[in-house]
Amino acid sequence: MSARILIVDDHELIRHGLRIMLRKRPHWKICGEATNGHDAIRLFEQLRPDISIVDISMPGMSGLEATQKITRLDPNAKVVFFTMLESAGLSSSVRSVGARGVVVKSQASRRLIDAIECILNGGTFFNQEAEK
Repeated sequence: MSARILIVDDHELIRHGLRIMLRKRPHWKICGEATNGHDAIRLFEQLRPDISIVDISMPGMSGLEATQKITRLDPNAKVVFFTMLESAGLSSSVRSVGARGVVVKSQASRRLIDAIECILNGGTFFNQEAEK
């Protein structure tokens, strides 16, 4: 399945690692990168990616705030959070702003590709599992 992906993370090393991981899928293209929530919204409006991978904690505007604005612009926007944060209320927090899933960075090599594929196919991905 072909997909255009927006990466949103304030850490260059994380964005670099995501580029390497995602380029292994020949039909996936990274259409843009943002380092904060404000740029994420601007790039989302300009690029209209098929899916956005968004960090929660960023300077200026958090990923939660940015995603809430993005999903107001486009209720069909597909966002997966990619975060270091692990908490009992994480899934409900990201669901409340319209995200379709969440992957903890410590699980990235095993779960991020699964999450993206699931979400692109219309599912959700919470608690490290696909949901249809």
